[in-house]
Amino acid sequence: MRAAFLLENLYEKISFLNHAISPRPSLPSLSGFLIEAQKGKLKFSATDLELGITTSIPASVEEEGKTVVPAKPFSEIITSLTDEKIIIEKKGSTVVISGKKTKASFVVMDEVEFPKLLDEKGENIFVLKKDSVEKDLGRVVFAASQDAGRPAFSGVLIKKDGESVLVVATDSHRLSLNKTTAIKTKTDSFKKPVLISAKTIRAMLSQKSDEDVSVFVLEKNNQVVFSFGETILVGRTIEAEFPDFEKIIPDGSSTKAEFDRQEMLKALKITSVFARDNANIVKISVGKNSLLVSAKSQTLGEDSFEVSAKTTGEDNEIAFNARYLFDLLQNVSEDQMVFEMQGPLNPGVFKIANDPNFVHLIMPIRVKDEELPS
Repeated sequence: MRAAFLLENLYEKISFLNHAISPRPSLPSLSGFLIEAQKGKLKFSATDLELGITTSIPASVEEEGKTVVPAKPFSEIITSLTDEKIIIEKKGSTVVISGKKTKASFVVMDEVEFPKLLDEKGENIFVLKKDSVEKDLGRVVFAASQDAGRPAFSGVLIKKDGESVLVVATDSHRLSLNKTTAIKTKTDSFKKPVLISAKTIRAMLSQKSDEDVSVFVLEKNNQVVFSFGETILVGRTIEAEFPDFEKIIPDGSSTKAEFDRQEMLKALKITSVFARDNANIVKISVGKNSLLVSAKSQTLGEDSFEVSAKTTGEDNEIAFNARYLFDLLQNVSEDQMVFEMQGPLNPGVFKIANDPNFVHLIMPIRVKDEELPS
């Protein structure tokens, strides 16, 4: 195997490939990249058996072949190089990469042991438009649980809803829902909801694609494939009963407030200093034209920050885990948001002003009066 390529073409691919490298691989080959020199390109693959990625870059190939190199040191060398043109060559049990001023060799692993990522893609069920990938999935996936022991909560549900598509995730403490028309469904194929591992979605979002993404599902293998350009990401679907989320979304509110997202983030940063000593609890008090965000610590004291707001309805107050509020406000980009509630024991509802398609619920924390700031 011998090929030459431009380093800049590999830079942006390396960090993406590393999403499929396990820190504790069950097989030696799973700690490496499979590199295949084919006509006119170098193909790189990585997998941890749950997630797989294959991508290609243009290359001048003198001799075809393949090998497996250790992912971590290879990535560190590649991202440290400044040479424009790199030559990669397999020599016996080593792979040598060399540039104008650099030369490094790696002991290779047996490519025969590297697992095959997929035999077939499956059925093309929908297409994610390039402008919607980050917006429509990023608004939702952060609410999924990272606990694989609760399968239904560790996935993102994608469900057809008339001419639109619903994207939903929940970890049972919060729920994020986004309705979109930017996911173009294949009407004959997308017959039932699909629950995709949140790990797969997070990996997909890490690759900033400027192309539409075709999504394929192979039910017999619980396999989902995201295909865009020269890249394929293989993940898994989850066979579990997703919660009946529509029943828990409130259909009204007694209190409503419109506020600036950046100002609320500032309030949370200030009050979280005290909240950390009290189970991360912050209180939001809704008054006339303001949201008072406060926190109390038995050892430090208490503090508060007033956020300007347009309020209607009853004065009210509610307590939340500050981390959930941070996650929400850092995963939407719009600045004007709306908060609605029906009482301190009902879910708090957050929306984007003038956007009826997004809803985020956070369950309140039931606390004693002495645990809250006065």
